[in-house]
Amino acid sequence: MDPIKIEGTPKTPTVNFNAEKGNIEIKGRSIPENSIEFYKPLVDWLEEYMNNPKELTEVDIQLEYFNTSSSKCILDVFKKLEAIYKGGNEVVINWHYEEDDEDMLEAGEDYQSIIKIPFKMMEIEE
Repeated sequence: MDPIKIEGTPKTPTVNFNAEKGNIEIKGRSIPENSIEFYKPLVDWLEEYMNNPKELTEVDIQLEYFNTSSSKCILDVFKKLEAIYKGGNEVVINWHYEEDDEDMLEAGEDYQSIIKIPFKMMEIEE
């Protein structure tokens, strides 16, 4: 399975999905013109990854900002990961947020209440 590597821009996050290592990373800002178009290849990749996931899939989410349409797409990504978790594989989501960013901490907690996967809230010290 080919990895996905997308360089971040001022409107889109940096993305690194690596099936061989079981690592998934999304970081930066997520305010693309068309969120569905941006996230569809990621969701499709996870759909394929679900067929043969690693024992442990480690997910790092470090967003400084995302818009409403991105939040729905991020939830779609988490739902695929939840299916992997329910299939008996270990999935850990590391939700990174800056120490004074209450909104990003709350966003992580909101996802945690919806998705039944262990979340680790990781404060980034400035």
